[in-house]
Amino acid sequence: MVWLIGNKGMLGTELSNKLSACGIECVGTDREVDITESAALERYAESLVFRGKSIRAIINCAAYTAVDKAEDDRDLCSRLNEDGPANIASCAAKYGAVMLHISTDYVFNGNGARPYREDDPTDPTGVYGLTKRDGESAALANNPRTWILRTAWLYGAHGNNFVHTMLRLMAEKTELKVVNDQRGTPTWAKDLCEAICAFLLSVPAIAREAAHPEACAYKTVSSPEFGIYHFSNEGNISWFDFANEIYLSGRDAGLLDPSKNCSILPCTSAEFPAKVRRPPYSVLDKSKIRAVLGRDIPDWKASLKEYLSSKENKI
Repeated sequence: MVWLIGNKGMLGTELSNKLSACGIECVGTDREVDITESAALERYAESLVFRGKSIRAIINCAAYTAVDKAEDDRDLCSRLNEDGPANIASCAAKYGAVMLHISTDYVFNGNGARPYREDDPTDPTGVYGLTKRDGESAALANNPRTWILRTAWLYGAHGNNFVHTMLRLMAEKTELKVVNDQRGTPTWAKDLCEAICAFLLSVPAIAREAAHPEACAYKTVSSPEFGIYHFSNEGNISWFDFANEIYLSGRDAGLLDPSKNCSILPCTSAEFPAKVRRPPYSVLDKSKIRAVLGRDIPDWKASLKEYLSSKENKI
């Protein structure tokens, strides 16, 4: 059985659906089990064992993600992003479970000129990135059987994100300014969930108990070593590029009125001042995870088109 923490968020909801499709027994919790309190996690784990459940893996999708607000809310951000993963990892270790933890490109400063590899030095520029980086370290220290998947620019059907915001504004306005000096790669939550399921199915007990493992689009070609991996869709674009494709694909999918035009104009980050400097370059190198999955990762544009044309998008 898999325990999914943070099951009500954008990624957690998508992952719940994917686990169900693969026939992987899963129990999900959100704020009702406080990850900042190790005793709360232990009580819940004990209740599962009492019911005869064997915890094979614990997935942590919970996090404090309000980047600017974190600067004034450091204590809560630290407790959720550092103490939480540390406690979850300890709990997983106690019950003999693997841990899979979701992290972020914000662990880097964004001053690079090539895609970031997993072993590149981290250098967060704000509280959010700092606590996520320290949460990674705590999870690995407390449970060596931990996978960490860093991702970036996540969007999907079950929560607010850049795609939904852009489509709403494009329907309301005739002109939008979008920054053109920050580069990265969008990630469709569904694609990330496929990778997560592939990692889980590399655990023999989970694969043995899964009713429909063939429903996972990815298959690991070898058992992935524990440690850090990068996953996003493929490509290297700016937010301005992303917005333009959302506009074009949104019209093609019938999500925007074709008789109403909206001009997308490039601008600089300086025109949208924020408490925390956003990474100007946060493209992630996926060579390591591609080797494990044994296949190419979908291009950002193809995934966006599929998402916008799918019945599951709830825009």
